[in-house]
Amino acid sequence: MTFDLPGWCASALGSAPVEVFYERVSISSVHGVRLADGREIYVKAREDDGRASSCVTAQAALASRGFPCPRPITPVVLAGGLAVHAEEPLPGGEMLLGSSPSVARRYAEVFARLMALLADVDVAPPLPNPRWSRWDHTDSGLWPSIGFLDSRDQSVVPEFVVDAAERLRKRLLATRLPCVLGHLDFEAQNLRWKDGEVWAVHDWDSLGRQPEAALVGAAAGAFANASPPSLVPIESTAAFLETYQRCRGRRFTEEELEIAWAGSTWTAVHNARWEVLHGDPTPSGDAVREQGAERLRLAGA
Repeated sequence: MTFDLPGWCASALGSAPVEVFYERVSISSVHGVRLADGREIYVKAREDDGRASSCVTAQAALASRGFPCPRPITPVVLAGGLAVHAEEPLPGGEMLLGSSPSVARRYAEVFARLMALLADVDVAPPLPNPRWSRWDHTDSGLWPSIGFLDSRDQSVVPEFVVDAAERLRKRLLATRLPCVLGHLDFEAQNLRWKDGEVWAVHDWDSLGRQPEAALVGAAAGAFANASPPSLVPIESTAAFLETYQRCRGRRFTEEELEIAWAGSTWTAVHNARWEVLHGDPTPSGDAVREQGAERLRLAGA
């Protein structure tokens, strides 16, 4: 699909671009643009899957409440078959790297604040959930349907990865916990820190709707991910979960703890499959092999 960036800027923002100073193309494309009127903005475009409007509305609500995230300056507009919006830049800061329990606690405090602010944000559910967290899919088979992965030789996916995925998904699907809004790509690569405090949280296209415990668990397993992704140590997931509960002022039930542990491992089994299907190194697969049995036990799976 084609996207007329100059034309969209002129129409939606009232000013044509004079410079594109940043571009990144992944699941969505991001363009950093300097406009003729002097403004610097970021324009994001992605396939219209029905999720974008809810994600941007929630992002705007958090920005208006002082949460450190870029503030959208347009609603989502359909252009050339793509869902497009513009937002203010929030540059600077550095990644907080590491997967120790002390680092886990710092990420958990931010996630708890984020979840508290999202609790009363009323938007249409941004479904389907991002593919790496889509254990709740309704496709046939174990994995969510992802054409470019499904067309590859599935026999290379290790049996222990398939077994873990089957058990985790069964446990996750068995819960009847209510679903809430949350960030499903809460990883080091999407946060920036300055002077010891969180400075910016990015990637709001990755909002989803699942049980709170599953959302917290996903963050608790993946908060340290930069590139390539892996799975944090078990004691660090435990520290994240404990800190989150303390910050929210509520203890998880036994079922919630199991769902959190299951959620903490699903992204890693998705990534483990991705690794072998692409012929990449296998840090996620190695971590699932090493930690899988204990995480499955904690998940009641």
